[in-house]
Amino acid sequence: MDFLQLKDRSILVMGVANKKSVAWHIAQVLHAAGADVLYAVRSNARLETVKKLVGDAPVYVCDVERQDDIDRLRESVARDRKQLHGFVHSIAFADYSAGWQPFHATPRAAFLQAVDISCFSLMAMANAFRDIIDKEHGSVVSISISNTRMAAENYGYMAPVKAALDSAVCFLSKSFSEFSTIRFNAVCPGLLKTSASAGIPGYVDSYLFAEQATLRKRAVQTEEVANAAAFLLSPRSSGINAQGLVIDAGMGVNYFDQRLVSRSMGSTGS
Repeated sequence: MDFLQLKDRSILVMGVANKKSVAWHIAQVLHAAGADVLYAVRSNARLETVKKLVGDAPVYVCDVERQDDIDRLRESVARDRKQLHGFVHSIAFADYSAGWQPFHATPRAAFLQAVDISCFSLMAMANAFRDIIDKEHGSVVSISISNTRMAAENYGYMAPVKAALDSAVCFLSKSFSEFSTIRFNAVCPGLLKTSASAGIPGYVDSYLFAEQATLRKRAVQTEEVANAAAFLLSPRSSGINAQGLVIDAGMGVNYFDQRLVSRSMGSTGS
């Protein structure tokens, strides 16, 4: 039974870096559901890597900091497919090369670059592709985070950038509603094991803590995020628009877990 109704639907997936990428896992779920998956990567070097993973599937290069690249991507996809049924925006970047700094010392250039790549690129892509996405059943899914108001020092300025992304999802939904029923949603996972997260200072410790804070005491798996994204891309989620779907295994309600509190206070608890 084709429950997700994704068979033969053409979906562009942006952001695959390797097999640990959220975008890769989403693409695998889409492929298993019979979707026609296309890929966009940020560089020629990444193109060669991803081509080895995807076989005959189309792979395009697009540096989202360059409007010319976005326009060229649109032209290439339109040439290869009469219509897209949606796209996955799994793109984020923060320059931590200068090392950890307190939020108030965030370099202007680094912050603006992160907003451009991680947030504005969704707006630019939506605008560029608005005429070739299925106006009745199209769906766009971005990847955010479970909580943008948790001020984790090591995540730095990316939480405010993701907050901008979450807001952009809502505003795009409203803006596109003037001429279509294309939906925009975000999947908002808790901490994941990805190659991108490995570059965040102190991430491993945060990940291990987050795992203990989940209700099931087991971390969120990338496959779980991919399943949620595929659902949002499918017609089965037709009533969901302008939303952020949190995938955190209950961590958001469990910060005062008795075992965690007792451990941090050096006591055995009651």
